[in-house]
Amino acid sequence: MDTNNQLYQVELQLTSDDDQQLRLLTDRIREDATGGTGWQRLGSLLLKIGQFNKAEELYNVLLEQTSDEDEKKHYYNQLGYINDGQGDYEKAIWYYEQGLQTDQKTLSANHLDLITSYNNIGSAYDRMGEYSKALSFFEKALEIDQKTLPSNHSYLGSLYNNIGSVNDKIGDYSKAISFYEKALETKQKTLPSNHPLLGASYSNIGLVYNKMGEYSKALSSHEKAYKIFRKTLPSNHPDLATFYNNIGNVYDKMEEYLKALSFFEKAFEIRQKALSSDHPSLATSYSNIGLVYNKMGEYSKALLSHQKAYKIYQKLFLQIILIWLLHTTISVCVYNNIGTVYDSMGKYARALSFYEKALEIEQKILPSNHPDLATSYNSIGGVYDNMGEYSKALLTHQKALEIRQKALPSNHPSLATSYNYIGLVYDSMREYSKALSSYEKALEIYQKTLPSNHPDLATSYNNIGTVYDRMGKYARALSFYEKALEIEQKILPSNHPSLATSYNNIGGVYDSMGEYSKALSSHEKAVEIREKTLPANHPLLATSYNNIGLVYQSMGEYSKALSSHEKALKIWQKTLPSNHPSLATSYNNIGTVYYNTKDYSKALSYYERALDLFERVLPPTHPDIKTVKESIEIVKEEIIENS
Repeated sequence: MDTNNQLYQVELQLTSDDDQQLRLLTDRIREDATGGTGWQRLGSLLLKIGQFNKAEELYNVLLEQTSDEDEKKHYYNQLGYINDGQGDYEKAIWYYEQGLQTDQKTLSANHLDLITSYNNIGSAYDRMGEYSKALSFFEKALEIDQKTLPSNHSYLGSLYNNIGSVNDKIGDYSKAISFYEKALETKQKTLPSNHPLLGASYSNIGLVYNKMGEYSKALSSHEKAYKIFRKTLPSNHPDLATFYNNIGNVYDKMEEYLKALSFFEKAFEIRQKALSSDHPSLATSYSNIGLVYNKMGEYSKALLSHQKAYKIYQKLFLQIILIWLLHTTISVCVYNNIGTVYDSMGKYARALSFYEKALEIEQKILPSNHPDLATSYNSIGGVYDNMGEYSKALLTHQKALEIRQKALPSNHPSLATSYNYIGLVYDSMREYSKALSSYEKALEIYQKTLPSNHPDLATSYNNIGTVYDRMGKYARALSFYEKALEIEQKILPSNHPSLATSYNNIGGVYDSMGEYSKALSSHEKAVEIREKTLPANHPLLATSYNNIGLVYQSMGEYSKALSSHEKALKIWQKTLPSNHPSLATSYNNIGTVYYNTKDYSKALSYYERALDLFERVLPPTHPDIKTVKESIEIVKEEIIENS
């Protein structure tokens, strides 16, 4: 046929069909390779057995040799499909568009074949992250679909799903829900009540509600999905583990960590029974469990889980070395998770190292304005903020913001995340007007895109309250903290850890206002919640004891203050590394109590411990170092005067 490409057409004839096994095999091959010419059937067969390069070579030759428009369209679409599957989306789109142009010459504007072309192009743009273009092509396909097909046609359900998925990615969650529900409604008209596609729709809806902070609706949807799959799948089927994971993720967002852990462990148990010991889904389970342990303050367990995940991924990489992209994507996830644990432990240099490894990989495989790069820049910026390297933190968070401004719509919640991070840095720098401006930009986006009781709104109110608190505008701070508490009381159980955070914030303001009994009452509500819901050595309990100690200190009740600060120190010494900044804070607070009780030698001892630790982990210009040095000088003067 084409000697340059060494393609030859050979006519073969079966001389006998007496061989039963051979006849069954040839019958099956004929069944799988029906339709079109012999060359077209060969192309389809090559695709089925994964010989994409050979299929591409064949279709290019066939394309050059034909003048038939229908054949050209078929070859263009097949070449588009091959390049799409290989991740060359621009080339795939070019081929799909050639096929579309061929169709447009010969077909009416609402012909069904155009739906396939528009859908293929939209899907490729979706995979490229070009969401506005993807949406445009999906909507063109939908317009034809609605004009020509009945309302319960499966094409409609698929298109509603595709449009819902794109809206989900661009952060337009209300539209995403609307289209996913239309997809569900379409499927309900034609499918039995326990069909897996209905379960998939409920799952999609649950995932979006989770992002919207509508956790009860999210749980309801995931549970409907789970009921369908439980009826249709065996009890140890890996897909059931996915649904346990989804439910675990909702509880994780609700900060109900014990429930989250329970569901993640159920998912792990199924995967351990059903999958090989080095299956990537097991690594996902280890990662999920590790993330929850990190939030519970169980850092050694968290690290152990993430390290188990990484061992699986490393082994997987050795087995499938050719799938380089899979390895790099997995590595990014694991590096980020381990970085998060070290960040929580106050091991900032190690956290930075892991976050930078993740970023380095992403920069090699992703376009320069990909949203995942922004997430990595935020992680790195957060560590620099904790280290007191504020100019580096600010620069990194601004890189994240620039990427999101280019890649996402102006009211996307991820932009609000960037403004929040920038606000946190300005807050740390004590540039309160700039911090307030950033936090207000975040709040404005959340108010436009999220329901009025979304937890992210509560976070924004807390952030703004914190700035007003630091500016000494206590009435305004209290107002914002109470708005946050009001949202949390509506959507969270009465012993939820986030309520404790709000009570702590309110207690801090009352302390600053000199309303010590109200301050104490608020901090005690916080500690009561944390004692019920957290392990006895959780760092947040130490934070509560520390806050109560500060109030007693303000009240002049130094023995009670000392008792509370020592409780805090005891927990931090058990759970945090020996150079964690929180330990330095604790030493500083105890030093202040001893100073107020005129026990200057003990005060000096604790201040010096605080200084030694701060100097090991913070830059020399950090304000905390300056404050402790001033305290040491004051104590030394008192010792000289009293000697």
